Amino acid sequence: MGLRHTHFPELEESFSKGEKIGVNFFEALSENYLSTRGRPFSMLMKVREHYPIALHGVSMSIASEEEIDFDYLKKLKELYRLIEPVITSDHMCFTGMAHSNLHNLLPFAYTEENLERIGERVRIVQDFLERQMIFENLSAYFSLKSSTMSEAQFLTRLCDNTGAGLLLDVNNIYVNSFNQKFNAETYLEQTNFSHVKQMHLAGYSDMTTHLFDTHSREVQPPVWELFSKAIAKTKVPVLVEWDEEIPQLAKVVEQAQLSYKFEGR
Repeated sequence: MGLRHTHFPELEESFSKGEKIGVNFFEALSENYLSTRGRPFSMLMKVREHYPIALHGVSMSIASEEEIDFDYLKKLKELYRLIEPVITSDHMCFTGMAHSNLHNLLPFAYTEENLERIGERVRIVQDFLERQMIFENLSAYFSLKSSTMSEAQFLTRLCDNTGAGLLLDVNNIYVNSFNQKFNAETYLEQTNFSHVKQMHLAGYSDMTTHLFDTHSREVQPPVWELFSKAIAKTKVPVLVEWDEEIPQLAKVVEQAQLSYKFEGR
């Protein structure tokens, strides 16, 4: 499950009692810990004593056409050194221009030109960080007409070319398939699952005309159904994201444990 400040008191109580809460690892948002050594960082270090940590970023902007932000990468590398995460990830997108972070994960065209350009950026980043990065498929509310391949085809070829891994967000696939009118199972068929190193699940909000990727409720039945097909192809760590209207710890743990039945556990 995701490490959220809302749950800090409950986690501290479980640590004081020597109790495990029933999940196998925590995923923390990298940017929340880059420039702080306050309570959040102390809590991350405490959680690390009891559980493996995955670090998930939102600011690498790997698809940007601007220069790579090495100041950001230096801070990230230092965080990786301190935490020793089992998984390090970000999103396959760009997040702004002119060094302005729009705090949105923005889509781009899936073309041969971008495949070559972004592939070179991925190689540079992995060499600098001295580790494999895994990149998440995007939640996007439109597709670009200039794309010459699907997102799944693009990500598979990118991983082939760079040695990077794929964080397969099953909720994003389903939300995009509804909003962009494509077959979600075709996406799975076009994915090389040898590249998949982690999966994400989350709850969307049905806005009638479209699905909104809010991470504000339980994983919905169509996403569980799609997940059952994906997890049958590979066994990797699975995270349930819950970022808005976050309930008590027990509810999120319950959702995370639901994934076990689809993994045959």
